Amino acid sequence: MQKTAFLFLLLVAGNRLMAQDNSLLQSLDDSLSTQQKHEVVTGTFKATQIVNLPTVESPGKQSLQFMIMHRFGKLNGGAYELFGLDNASIRFGLDYGITDRLAVGLGRSSEDKTFDGSLKYKLLQQTTHQIPVSVSLYGLVTNYTQRYTDKPYLDARYRTAYTTQVIIARKFTRNLSLEVVPAWMHFNLVPTAQDKSDVFAVSAGGRMKFTKRMSITAEYNYLLPDQVVTTSVKSSISLGIDIETGGHVFQLVFTNASGMVGPYYLAKTTGTWGKGDIFFGFNVTRAFNFKK
Repeated sequence: MQKTAFLFLLLVAGNRLMAQDNSLLQSLDDSLSTQQKHEVVTGTFKATQIVNLPTVESPGKQSLQFMIMHRFGKLNGGAYELFGLDNASIRFGLDYGITDRLAVGLGRSSEDKTFDGSLKYKLLQQTTHQIPVSVSLYGLVTNYTQRYTDKPYLDARYRTAYTTQVIIARKFTRNLSLEVVPAWMHFNLVPTAQDKSDVFAVSAGGRMKFTKRMSITAEYNYLLPDQVVTTSVKSSISLGIDIETGGHVFQLVFTNASGMVGPYYLAKTTGTWGKGDIFFGFNVTRAFNFKK
């Protein structure tokens, strides 16, 4: 009888311990589930630009990014121009992360000897099961310094243009990311009164990863009609292959836009893919971290 009572008490105690363990495991699972719902999605894009179009990515806090953007001449230049390799334009850029959300940038392009300054702020960050997209605000100021002896009235004010872009991106899977980017530009000086000082464009771009370190990228920048009328402006289309090599991102690109900053590839592209007005080039990005 005593043995029977002892076995009964042992069985009851075991059941209670198992119930407590199940309750503890359930609480732990709920905690992990809650954490996953609020997990920030990272690596939407591997570079701060698809080709010319900026992405939602920016350098982290106390991180400095150095970028070289290089474009050769047009492929339809033929063998005499070595299919564009005899000519080139280039841009150097430095971007620094003030915080994990705010970055500042400076750049210099050989086209029109243009200087640019930028700010990028991460307004929203995509999270799992909560915030569906990432949103960054990008502001750019450009000023060209090319000398024109026949235009002495061109002071710094007339040479300046402003670009504002709202970058809306989503990482759909580990391999696929897309973004839509409406843009507004203001030119302090336009060629004629028929051309608009305020110009609007809509861009779309994406990245498809096909190996662990390589991706295909593409972007399309559509300039709304009846804004730039005295120049035959085309929408710019760009394709690229991204190669990740540790601290570097190397991009091989093909584009019909010779310019590499906002007002140029959005509102001053004159090349046509069908006529062979294609510029081959590359972007190289290197990151330097100043904190552990």
